[in-house]
Parts: sequence; C-alpha cells; structure tokens
Amino acid sequence: MAISQNKSYFNNKLIAPMILGSILNPINSSIISVALIPIGKAFSVSPSQTAWLISALYLATAIGQPVVGKLIDLYGPRLLFLIATSLVGISSFIAIFPPNFWWLVVARVLLGLGTCAGYPASMYLIRSEAERTGEDSPAKILTLLAIANQTIAVIGPTLGGLLIGLGGWQSIFMMNIPLSFACIILGYTRFPKASLTSVGSEKRHISIDITGIIFFGITLISTLLFLMSPNLNSIYLIIISIITGIIFIITELRSKAPFIDVRMFKGNSPLLFTYARSLLTATVTYCMLYGFPQWLEKGRGLSPSQTGLVLMPMFLMSIIVSKLTGKSPSIRLKLIVGGFIQLLAILLVLFINKDSSLASLLAIVSFLGIPQGLLSLANQNAVYFQANKSQIGASSGLLRTFMYMGAMIASAGNGLFLKSESITTGMHQIAIFGAGIGIILMIITLVGFKGLQEEKGGGGSSAS
Repeated sequence: MAISQNKSYFNNKLIAPMILGSILNPINSSIISVALIPIGKAFSVSPSQTAWLISALYLATAIGQPVVGKLIDLYGPRLLFLIATSLVGISSFIAIFPPNFWWLVVARVLLGLGTCAGYPASMYLIRSEAERTGEDSPAKILTLLAIANQTIAVIGPTLGGLLIGLGGWQSIFMMNIPLSFACIILGYTRFPKASLTSVGSEKRHISIDITGIIFFGITLISTLLFLMSPNLNSIYLIIISIITGIIFIITELRSKAPFIDVRMFKGNSPLLFTYARSLLTATVTYCMLYGFPQWLEKGRGLSPSQTGLVLMPMFLMSIIVSKLTGKSPSIRLKLIVGGFIQLLAILLVLFINKDSSLASLLAIVSFLGIPQGLLSLANQNAVYFQANKSQIGASSGLLRTFMYMGAMIASAGNGLFLKSESITTGMHQIAIFGAGIGIILMIITLVGFKGLQEEKGGGGSSAS
C-alpha cells in the first residue's frame, strides 16, 4: 500500500491498527483479574491453580515478544501482525468452549502468542516514521501509545466486571473475536507491504537463532515453575534455570545472528537499568492488579461488576497523569515521583480490612493510577531513545519480556500468599512483598541517574 506522501507528518493511517494491536496484550492481561474467582468456581480449582491463567499468557508473551520483534526488525510488521492477530481470534474460540480448566490454560498460551506482534510493530513503525519525517522525537505518538496501553490495562478489570455481569466469564474471551477481525482488516489495508525503511536482501537471509530461543524459553519456564510453587523439593528448577541461562548468554555471544543480542548491553547501562525498572514496576503493579480484585470480591464481598467499578479511578487517574506529563521530556522526574507514589499506595494496603470504607479503597486505587501514568510511559520512552535503531522491534519486545517476568513473579506471589484461609492476611502479605520490591525499585532508579542524564527526551532535550 502507498504510504502517506506528506513527508513532514506522521502517517495517521497507521495509528488505528498500531493502537488496536498494541492493546490486545494489556487488555487480556488485566481483564482476567476479575474473572479468576468465577473461573475457579466453574472448574472447582484453587487460586494457586487459576494463577496459571495469568502466568501462561505471560510466559508465552515473554518468549514470543522478542522473537516477533526480531522478525519485525528483519521483515517489517505487516505479515507478522496479521498472523498474530488471527491467532487471537482462534484462541478465543477455544477459551469459550474449554472441556476442562487446562484447555483454558492452553487457550491463554495461544492468546499470549497472538498478542506478541502489536507492540513491537508499533514501536518499529514509530521509529520508521520518525526517520522518514525527520522528527527524531515523536513525543505525541509515543504518548498516545503509552496512554492507550495504560488505559486499557487499568480499564480491563472494570470492563471485565461488566462483561461477566452480562454474559459470564466466557464473555471476556468473546470480546477478542471482533478485536481480532478489526486488527486483521486494519493491518491488511493500512500497514505497508514492506518495511517503511528498506529491508535489504542481506537482512532477509539472516537465519533465526533457534538454539538461543530454546535456551531462553527453558530458562523462563524453569524459573516460572519454581516461582509457582517455591520449596526445597523444586530447587532443581532454579539450578536448571541458572545453567540454561549461562548457556543462553554464551550462545548469543557466539551467534552471528543472535535471538537477543546481549552485546548491545555492553556499555549501555541505561538500557539495562530501564529493563530492571520495568521488571520491578510490573511486579508491584500486577501484585495489586491481580491480588486486589480477588480481595475485593472475597474479602470485601463485592461482585465482579462492583469490583470493576471500584477500580475505575485507577483508569481515570492514569489517563489524566499520562496526558498531563506526556509531552514532558523529564524521564528521571517521572520515575522518582511514580516510584514514590507507588510505594506509598502499596503501604496503604496494609491497613485495609473487611470493614474498610469504600472511600478509603477508592483513594488507594486512585493513588495506584498515578504511577501507572508515569512509570510505564517513562520506561517506554527511555527504551525508544536508548535502543539501537536497527533493533527497535527486538528491544521493545524485550522491554515487554521484562514486564511479563515481573507479572509472572507477581502472579506466583499472589498464588502463594492468597493460599491463606484469611484473604485479608494474604493481601497484607502481598503489600509487604510489594513494598520490598518498591524500595528496590527506588534504589535502582537512584543508582541509574547517571545513565538517565544522558538520555534524550522529547524534542531532543535532556531527559534528566
């Protein structure tokens, strides 16, 4: 298809499929939070088992995002976007009619793989359009992408509660079918048939690092299996993870076409700090995003629909904060303020109980929306400026991988702590765990200041 001939402006026809494709993962990540209790009742499974519905999707996407991002760097976004978004619709059909609980887990794995192309494709196109137009810092488009992803992640529980109230837990999967069709149509008609920057013949003949992908996958799977049920009897999983992780690094260093070019981290400590911040931020965020709705339903006695409405202020606050701060180039200030408020909000959870007023709960939820609007936007923009231009797809996919790893840690923590007979006690334990992670996040943010001062913000100004 023809690309906009106006070389001074971003091709606005790309925005709709970019946004729609990139939100498939956050909406399916967050919407499941209010469905865990109904699904557990439907299949007679415990919270520790329903946690697999979260971890399965994140494991699939943690492995799949860098793979798809790498392929997008090589071949452009169109074909991969169409294949992946088609899989979203197929997996949703499986999820609507599962013969048992573990078929539902399989559907979530396929759904995770299907959501892998949206975000790397969007970041690739933003970078390509920036090079075409000469606008090195497309702050408006980056902010729009961040707001869309933050908004849909936070509104997911609210939407999920309403859908479950109307059509049962199956309805949260039904909504993916029209979304899948819309992505296919928009991607087919609006994405360029070839990459916006010329994809040379040399790139097209680069082989895919299957060995690296396998060892990367084994490392993640072993770690996840241990986290899902940490005990001395399963310590061998951590040993496997360490061994395969070392082999993975050695393999990537020797490969001429590595799956993840670990050499790009050499001398690029700011990028490493950004990935670490993303992991820790996601751990705290998803501890609350998945744990708090379960407490509201079982500990506070709210219905899924009511729980969704209680979480609405988080969605509103996230939009407001992102909109107000999106054009600011100050990455460092966003990280400091966002990290501090996130730590404060998680500490307030220590004081909740079954008699807590709705006003106090709404206040906590509102506080949680502020870091949603600051931290993910800051980390996304940091990667955009820190990553090698030729590896923007893989680098942005890897950002999501670290985020998913944090979500998997949160899911494992929730599954561990919410085993308690008193879900309120379990929620307090989650708060203590999240506060510890939040303190580490603040320390890493402070240590990483030197790297952050070297970043460029919107319009090429300093990000410090």
